[in-house]
Order: sequence, then C-alpha cells, then structure tokens
Amino acid sequence: MFEDMGRTDYERLDDMARRFEPWVRESLAQGDYLGWFVVNEAGEVVAGAGLWLMAWLPHVLDDADRRGNVVNVYTRPDYRRQGLARRLMGVVLDWCREHHVSTVILHASDQGRPLYESLGFKASNEMRIHVGFR
Repeated sequence: MFEDMGRTDYERLDDMARRFEPWVRESLAQGDYLGWFVVNEAGEVVAGAGLWLMAWLPHVLDDADRRGNVVNVYTRPDYRRQGLARRLMGVVLDWCREHHVSTVILHASDQGRPLYESLGFKASNEMRIHVGFR
C-alpha cells in the first residue's frame, strides 16, 4: 500500500511492518482493531480495510466515547475499479453505525480521495506537526 503511494524507503517500511504486527495482534485481541477482507476464488486476499477504534475524550461534536479511524484500505492493482474498496467502506461504515461510532476519520491517499468524498467524507481542520524523536 505505502509503496503504491510512492514510499520507497524499504528499510523504514520493513521496520514499520515489524512494529505493526505485535500492535495489530494486541489490538485485535482487545477489540480495538477490526479488519475486513475480500477474498477471490483461489482464497487470496485481494482487498482489505481496517478500523482502529480510538478512545475519545468528551467532546462538543458528539457524545461517543470512541472514534473510528479507517486505516489500511488497499486493493491489489489487478482487482481495482471493481467497487471492492467501496463495498469494504460500506461494511465499515455500517459497522460504525450499528455500534454507535458516530465520528469516523481517515487519511486519504490522492487515489482514494474521490472514493471517500463520494461516501460523504469531508476535509477537516486538523493540523499536524511531526516533531521527530529519532
């Protein structure tokens, strides 16, 4: 996914993958991370989406105690333009509605932005700084 977005620092990507595996295992076990997949006839995962449920402070925008952060949405190149990501996002958003997660955020790639906008996602006023520590 990150390589498709132009990230080619393979040492950094490998380090992220090594650190992600224990995080995702623990988060899955605790119910803080959910994942959905599309599998082809050969049993191969061809698309997927994740939802990280983040504890959230009381806020003026809504009363929910957690927010959904959509992550790791990816479709293999040979399966793109078939509506798989849209279907996955529909499942994710339906799950959020059913479980009273009223605010859902994501960081869109340039390729994904039109899909998310068509689903009703809007740009927000988030600002960000990377202060670094390495």
